[in-house]
Order: sequence, then structure tokens, then C-alpha cells
Amino acid sequence: MTPPDSSRAPRLVLTTAPDLDVGRRLARLLVDARLAACVNLVPGAVSLFRWEDQVQEQAEVLVVCKTTTDCLVALEAKLLAAHPYDCPELVVIAPEAVEPAYLAWLLASVGPA
Repeated sequence: MTPPDSSRAPRLVLTTAPDLDVGRRLARLLVDARLAACVNLVPGAVSLFRWEDQVQEQAEVLVVCKTTTDCLVALEAKLLAAHPYDCPELVVIAPEAVEPAYLAWLLASVGPA
């Protein structure tokens, strides 16, 4: 279903935001710049993590970005520049398969207009 691993291969980018307003701002920034075709905001996540040698617990919003490999460098740069965290999560996942019509829409929605 998905194209071979190439510059136009689909990718999911995961990050988190401290609240829904920040998540919306980041999502809008990425979609407006055509670096993500779609961004899902999933409120209600609770993250437990080690930071500065202390275990922390924080409510967060999971941010799931749909993009392609050729947009990853620019997406990362824009996300890191706009993100309020000192060390934001940025995890890239290669999907095993993507439904063809959805993939066509994703590919048409990112990159140069």
C-alpha cells in the first residue's frame, strides 16, 4: 500500500505539548507551512518522566503529525524553534501501510503548493 521508502514516504511525527492552546498553535504552524497534512491533538495524556534527576508527572497533549520524509528536516526545525519545552519529544515513525486514497491526499497536502 505505501510507496517504497523514498523522499515522499509517509511518516508520523509524535511530540507533546503542555496544553491544548500550545498544541493548536504548533499544529497550525505545521499545517499552514505545508509541513504536515494533518495534526491530531489528543488531550488528556499524563506523562511520567525523569527530568533533571527527578521523576516528574505532567498533564500533556499528544501531538501526532502526518507528513513525508522530505518534510522532516523543515518540520523538525520549525517545531523545535516554536516549542516551549527545553527538550521536546520528536519521534518519527514509518507506517507499515497506508490506505491508498489517504496516502494520495497526504502527499498532495504537504510540500510545495
